[in-house]
Amino acid sequence: MGFATFGNDLYSGRRTIQFIERRKTWYLIAVVMSVISLAALLVIHLNPGIEFRGGSEYRLTKVSDTSTLIGDEAVTSVVADTQPIVSKVGVDGIRVQTEKLTEAQTDQVKTALAKAYKVPEDSINASFVGPSWGADVSRKAIQGLLVFLVLVALVIAAYFRTWKMAAAGLVALLHDLLITVGVYALTGFEVTPASVIGFLTILGYSLYDTVVVFDKVRENTDRVTLSTRRTFAEAANLAVNQTLVRSINTSVVALLPVGSILFIGAFVLGAGTLRDISLALFVGIAAGTYSSIFVATPLLVDLRRREPEIVAHTQRILKRRSEAAAKQSASGGTEPDDRHDESTDDAQVVGAGVGATGSARPTGTTGQRRQPRKSKSRPSGQRR
Repeated sequence: MGFATFGNDLYSGRRTIQFIERRKTWYLIAVVMSVISLAALLVIHLNPGIEFRGGSEYRLTKVSDTSTLIGDEAVTSVVADTQPIVSKVGVDGIRVQTEKLTEAQTDQVKTALAKAYKVPEDSINASFVGPSWGADVSRKAIQGLLVFLVLVALVIAAYFRTWKMAAAGLVALLHDLLITVGVYALTGFEVTPASVIGFLTILGYSLYDTVVVFDKVRENTDRVTLSTRRTFAEAANLAVNQTLVRSINTSVVALLPVGSILFIGAFVLGAGTLRDISLALFVGIAAGTYSSIFVATPLLVDLRRREPEIVAHTQRILKRRSEAAAKQSASGGTEPDDRHDESTDDAQVVGAGVGATGSARPTGTTGQRRQPRKSKSRPSGQRR
């Protein structure tokens, strides 16, 4: 069986994956990953870039020996109590970051690096970033995130006309953000302005995927209480199955180029903007796909399953099925003719609406239209 056939079976309902029924398992996986990420943030902490913590930075180019140990020894020979961050940039570049140094120490470190790497001293680019600028960047990033989440909640609530979809969507977004930030803490990657851009980008991607699934859920559950075939949870589960292949295809297409950028940025070019932003995108896209399928829709079902209308409809469906099963058992295993297609449910919905307007035929009519009485024919060829 091909992947296309598998997708068609999921869309038509011939094959079903029980996403909603097994939601506790998906919740457990999401909670475990979130707890690990939170523990990493509290114990290991993030590694903020120089743009956030402030300090001095030295960039060397055209270095013959790109060993980071050489730079570490050169800096500590001048400032013994500092812990420099030395990283390789590209093929022949070195970046050295230290805490804030005095002007005299800056010149001494620059001379020591030039001597250690055997490059001209005037070819080393030294710069200083103040902590106030980094604090301003952090404050702007948090403000942007909060504004984004508020706008997202308002848009989803207005579009789907229910706050419960907005709540489920926000939980999925926070899940994606927490896991992505936790991976940064576990791997020790620097959090730079490029990383913040990546965080905001993955939130947009996760929101897009969640809205697509929610739109299908709304389509399947519209007037679901008038249906006699599926409960609300089953209609929502069908929506996830129908969008599963699309979500997988979209994620794979997005992850392949991002993964290539991450590999090139991390292992070929070394530290840099590509690596900083690609890790956030890669982890965020994967987490966003998981949350859209396994977290957002099951959570929406849990938020709505206790509504009186949904509860009453579910009880009617289950009672109808139990009665059908009892009839089948009493008839010696003969399957009752209880199946019908979706058009039957649609006809019931339309019939209910037509009856309200008074234009429907009276109950008990056979559906045949009364023909008009024929007038007497005139003799051919005669005029009145």
